Amino acid sequence: MAFLRQLSTKRLYEKRLIKKYLSETEEVTLGRDPTCQIVLETKIYRMVSRRHALIRLQAEQTANNGLRWEICDLNSVNGTYINGQKLQECQILQVGDRIRLGYNGPEFIFDNLSNQKSTPSVSPPPVNLNPPPVNSVANVEVEDTDSITLTQLFPIASTGKQLAKKAYLYPGIITVIFVVLMFLTVGNAGAFNVLLAAYIASAAYYFVYQLCGKQKPWWVLFGVALTTVLILLSPILTVFIGVFRIILPGDISVNPQELGFFNFLIRMFFGAGLMEELLKALPVFLALLIGRNLHSPWRNKIGVWEPLDGILLGTASALGFTLLETLGQYVPSIVDSASLQLGVDAGELVGLQLLIPRILGSVAGHMAYSGYFGYFIGLSVLRRRNSWLILGVGYLTASILHALWNASGVLNIFLLAFVGVVSYAFLGAAILKARVLSPTRNENFATQAIVNK
Repeated sequence: MAFLRQLSTKRLYEKRLIKKYLSETEEVTLGRDPTCQIVLETKIYRMVSRRHALIRLQAEQTANNGLRWEICDLNSVNGTYINGQKLQECQILQVGDRIRLGYNGPEFIFDNLSNQKSTPSVSPPPVNLNPPPVNSVANVEVEDTDSITLTQLFPIASTGKQLAKKAYLYPGIITVIFVVLMFLTVGNAGAFNVLLAAYIASAAYYFVYQLCGKQKPWWVLFGVALTTVLILLSPILTVFIGVFRIILPGDISVNPQELGFFNFLIRMFFGAGLMEELLKALPVFLALLIGRNLHSPWRNKIGVWEPLDGILLGTASALGFTLLETLGQYVPSIVDSASLQLGVDAGELVGLQLLIPRILGSVAGHMAYSGYFGYFIGLSVLRRRNSWLILGVGYLTASILHALWNASGVLNIFLLAFVGVVSYAFLGAAILKARVLSPTRNENFATQAIVNK
């Protein structure tokens, strides 16, 4: 029978140590979570993840029919070490192996009663040892005391990498920088609006990025957003307007009250939905083509290889589109119009009031449609046999949602809210499905966060 025996780390609070017999039918999990079979005290072992590692019996046996036990790291923050070497995924345990959870964390020795004869260095068990049943837990939990430590008085001295990974240090730094810059631009409406729009847009995108749970270099995402802006400022936009709004029935420069909802919706479908969703998808397709011609690891960083890649790049493109459209078209137009009627100060206030909901609403607007279409672009890479069908469904669905949003905003505010909720639901559903389909889901930080809880 195999078991783990905890070694003393000479901590001030250690009074009794853990000894745990391993189950031959169930996995034994080590961590700070109360549901683990071996529970480490949270206040003492902060370096241990909530679900840090597991030990299980391998189906394969050794030549002499001995049982083989393996230990696997559960994507812990601080790693698992076997005899001082960091564990990569899983490893077979040998009698006498020292298991340490995190740097300078709790340490255990793996032992096996069935191997006592062949391993004289391991002391035989006492005669009166009555091991518990195989499936029972024989933990002795570490007790709390009222003592205080230096790291409790100064928590920052012991948090280390957890500040960046779990306390959102970098978003906090960015927020402080934007706050200082906005203080400096008080009185300059144009510069203040640009900073506010950039911050709200970044926060909205960070929300989607966290939902996706896959890492993508920031410069790739910024590059996609910038490419969209450059496309909108280039003659390509003129060509698209000529095709979708002049040749096709997409002229949206008409009074919607005169056309009626259905006719206006048709015009929005061609002139806004089909046109703008294809425009925003161009940088995503460009990244896909570039990635195919690169070697690893650049092809994985830049290219589109799965639905999560498509969603991340599609929403980044939508971010660039929203910022340019809001700051370059809608806000200046409403400021000029309101200034003529109400005065300059009132005009700038109205412009600010328009800017905030437009940028925040991009999560249920442009980012939702483009992210949803991006899901299908990535899915077409995974399912190449039906790629054209997949792309067609995604393109039409995103365009319909886009057209419904534009048409509803003019005719019915309650319908607009409903379409916004539906659009966000479509994006959320696509993200959840993309995480399931992801070939790299075991490496994605959203999966790791779930495992470590």
